[in-house]
Amino acid sequence: MQIEVRDAAIRFTGRWEIGEKAATTTAPGGMIEIAFKGTAAVLRFDMEMNMPPYPHVWISVDDGAKIEAALSHVLRVEAPDDGNHVIRVIYKGAVEIQHRWYQPLIGKLRFTGVEADAPGVLPEDPRKIIEFIGDSITEGVLIDAMYEFEQFNQNNRPNQDDSTATYAYLTAMELGMKPVIMGYGAVGVTRGGCGSVPKASEAYPYNFNGSPAKAQNPELIVINHGANDRRMPVELYISEYKTLLEVVREVNPDAKIVVLSAFCGVYPAELRALVEAFNRERGDAVYFIDSTGWIPEEPLHPLRDGHQIVAQHLTHALREIL
Repeated sequence: MQIEVRDAAIRFTGRWEIGEKAATTTAPGGMIEIAFKGTAAVLRFDMEMNMPPYPHVWISVDDGAKIEAALSHVLRVEAPDDGNHVIRVIYKGAVEIQHRWYQPLIGKLRFTGVEADAPGVLPEDPRKIIEFIGDSITEGVLIDAMYEFEQFNQNNRPNQDDSTATYAYLTAMELGMKPVIMGYGAVGVTRGGCGSVPKASEAYPYNFNGSPAKAQNPELIVINHGANDRRMPVELYISEYKTLLEVVREVNPDAKIVVLSAFCGVYPAELRALVEAFNRERGDAVYFIDSTGWIPEEPLHPLRDGHQIVAQHLTHALREIL
C-alpha cells in the first residue's frame, strides 16, 4: 500500500514544505522518518528537474549504520524480519549552485511517500529543537574536500559535503537535541548566495520562494554568519545583522538566541557590541559567543576534524546557557 507524506507513520524534521502528495526541502540536514510494517519498503521521490550529479542522502534502518546513496526515483529497503521498522533519511548534500530558491527547484529533495505492507509506529521523540542559521560551513560544504573526481569543482559537492558532520549537527547530538539546519552556500547577512538564495534576513521566513517556513519552536537558535560578509564595510554588516536578529526574534519570541562569531574572524568585537546594544534597546537577552581562535582561519571551510573542534567548544558554551 502507499503511505502518504501526511500519514502519522512519517515525520519530518527541518525546513520542509509538506503538501498533500509531496514534501520538499532544499536545506541539507532535513530528515524523514518512516515507520512501516513488513519486510520491505520502497521510498519514492519526485526527481523532475533534479539534474546530475544528484543530491546524496544518508539512509539508516532501525538505528543501524548510515549508508550513503545518490537520490533516485525509488530507494528500496529490505528488513531481515517481518515487524515494525523505522527508516531515517537525511539530506546529506547536493550541488551548491543548483537552483534551490525559485521554481523550478533543481537542488531539492521531494519525497512522495512509501510503499509497504502497512504503516508502522514511530517512536516518540521528546528532544527539544536547536536551530542553526548559517552559510556553507553550516551546510557542510567541503567537509571531505579530498573527494575530488570531476574537473568542474561543483560536480564534486555531493561527495564532499555532509550536513551530518557539521559543527551544527554534532553539537545537537552532544546536547541531545534535534537539529534544524538552515545553511546555504555563499549567503551572508549582506548578500544572497548560491542557488539564488537571498540574504539571510530575507530567506529566513521561507523554505524557498513562496513557501512560508513553519515555526520550529526551538529551545535554542544559533546564528553563524560573517564568512561571506568579510569584504563588506563593518557598518553594513552590523546593520544587516541587526535586521536578521529582528526577523529571527519576531518568528521565535521565546527561544534563546545565540550569536556565534564567524570562525574566520569577521568583526567579532563589533558583533559583540551589536548584541549588547540589541539587548539594551529591546530588553532582550541574546547571547554572544566569540569563536576567535577555535580553529585556524584557513581553510575557510573546515574539514571533519575542524567541525569536531568547533562542536566541542560550542557544546561547552551552550551547556552554560541551557
